[in-house]
Amino acid sequence: MACAMADDEILVDARGHRCPVPTLRLRRALEAAGPGARVRLLADDPMARIDVPHFAAEIGAEIVARDERGGAFSFLVAKP
Repeated sequence: MACAMADDEILVDARGHRCPVPTLRLRRALEAAGPGARVRLLADDPMARIDVPHFAAEIGAEIVARDERGGAFSFLVAKP
């Protein structure tokens, strides 16, 4: 799992992985982060478009920003 600090956010690069790996990596990063932390997930699995918002709602996290370009997705998720 590629995780790095980018300014004040944690970066999780799950490109090249298929469902459920991107969401699982997002879950692990959020569990390890402190309250209010922001995690940016990069993914290219089309299912991320559905899975990530569903997962965020399930745990009470907020999707602060979302972007889709050329089949790649970026989600910025704030931990509750």
